[in-house]
Amino acid sequence: MQIIYNPEQSQWAEVLKRPTQTVDDIEATVDEIFNEVRQEGDIAIKKYTFQFDQVDLETNIVSAEEIQLAVDSVSEDLIKAITQAKQNIETFHSAQKTSRVKVETTNGVVCWQEKRPIEKVGLYIPGGTAPLFSTVLMLAVPAQIAGCKEIVLCSPPNKEGQLANEILFAAQLCGVTKIIKVGGIQAIAGLTFGTEIIPKVYKIFGPGNQFVTVAKQLATKFGVAIDMPAGPSELLVVADETANPSYIASDLLSQAEHGTDSQVILVSTSKEVIKKVSEEVEEQLEVLPRKAIAEKAIANSKLIFVENDNLALELINEYGPEHFIVCTKNEDFYINGIANAGSVFIGDYTPESAGDYASGTNHTLPTNGFSKAYSGVNLDSFQKSMTFQKISKEGLLNIGNTIEQMAEAEGLQAHKNAVSIRLKDIE
Repeated sequence: MQIIYNPEQSQWAEVLKRPTQTVDDIEATVDEIFNEVRQEGDIAIKKYTFQFDQVDLETNIVSAEEIQLAVDSVSEDLIKAITQAKQNIETFHSAQKTSRVKVETTNGVVCWQEKRPIEKVGLYIPGGTAPLFSTVLMLAVPAQIAGCKEIVLCSPPNKEGQLANEILFAAQLCGVTKIIKVGGIQAIAGLTFGTEIIPKVYKIFGPGNQFVTVAKQLATKFGVAIDMPAGPSELLVVADETANPSYIASDLLSQAEHGTDSQVILVSTSKEVIKKVSEEVEEQLEVLPRKAIAEKAIANSKLIFVENDNLALELINEYGPEHFIVCTKNEDFYINGIANAGSVFIGDYTPESAGDYASGTNHTLPTNGFSKAYSGVNLDSFQKSMTFQKISKEGLLNIGNTIEQMAEAEGLQAHKNAVSIRLKDIE
């Protein structure tokens, strides 16, 4: 990891640069696959599944028999773990339900707002080097609570043409209505346009690599909403002299092992902590099964020393981390001051992996600085707010002239007439 001491503010943008390709580097590939899927449907899906996943499938649809075999193959201990995680995620997201908001803005004018589920949603579950069955829980549980009618799950098959047993178990546990073996850009394109096998959806959720992230952004050009731009994982830890270096190193490595394009950063007001964390990272890295992946991510990562908490907080808000861990004696300063972060973890005994799996918060979060403007996935992500109004004769008398005056000033005579014709009858 690169150690940087007291970077000048003018250097922050370079110091905090993510190790990702630019959109220009990969947009051409995404465009090509989208166009082919749009024109050729499942033929293109089959072609790209073979090209990228090296498997030739007779059908991409997961059968009921496959699901049952997978369920029977999951160990009892893991079933208990997944079930407990699901319960915690359910508890947290169910608490986010809101009731109807109803108000009489003027005598006779009643307005209200209600939440309605997005009817058709697509869930993208990364596969590759680590099939993320935990992401099934994070997306399918709130979708089910929200009342989404169609919950379509796409995930890339392995070389045997299968999805991980744990993904299938979690999917059936959480009410997924259709499971399809397809990944990458072609999955997002299929959910965007619809094919004979893949239903077209109204909104696409889920993290992925840079290609998936760009594909999701392209999907919005075709009228499909997305949760957020969620790309390679990232973590920033802030620590002072009271922090535990071994805990910090374990958290940094927990994110580094996600992928070679992940990024982890330590910001500290203690040079001694930086030194010890660097040593701990090297030591803990040696025994990791995913050492080769974590090692490459660590090469893109930084240990940054700053003189005081104020500078640290300013730098952190400039970065806008996906995950933010606070390990300082003055934790309230950072809790109250953080403006840009996907999810915040506080204290020595709150590892980031708790949020990844089982504490109850959602782990699908904005990356690449998008936490400055986007929220992580929550119950509202699967709902729309609809407004209603009912106006009585008295109500229209109370606001009719206001509407007429404003419509006339904007030059919209038909708008004015829609009110005037009614007022004439009332009067």
